[in-house]
Amino acid sequence: MNYIVYLSGEIHTDWRDKIKDAVKEHNLSVTLVSPVTDHEASDEVGSQILGGEDKPFWKDHKASKINAIRTNKLLGNADIVVVRFGEKYKQWNAAFDAGQAVALGKSLIVIHSPELTHPLKEVDAQALAVTETPEQVVEILQYICQ
Repeated sequence: MNYIVYLSGEIHTDWRDKIKDAVKEHNLSVTLVSPVTDHEASDEVGSQILGGEDKPFWKDHKASKINAIRTNKLLGNADIVVVRFGEKYKQWNAAFDAGQAVALGKSLIVIHSPELTHPLKEVDAQALAVTETPEQVVEILQYICQ
């Protein structure tokens, strides 16, 4: 069995690379997919394709709609959704992806530091596993791929 795992959330650290490297190292039957992680490309896609906007709201609105085309497809195809919440930025889109995953009946794994346990308690309550490190996610993937 091959699992499709959608890696959502924080884009400013190498957590995705750690999971990708370990999946490859352990030869797991896992296909990893993710949103566009180039922050500038993601933010500017609407303006680049559909034209600029005077108001930031409309610029962001166009970009988020185009990004949602990819996100909706990848979430829909995923067996497991892994959502990482980082320390520095508020990942509201990650919280949305977590909610979408649950609504779609996907297995949800959350990664965050213990300091975020209280603010993310509602997200954690919906997850099948709450982890603190990418390595713990890999251990879960190794277990389910047996």
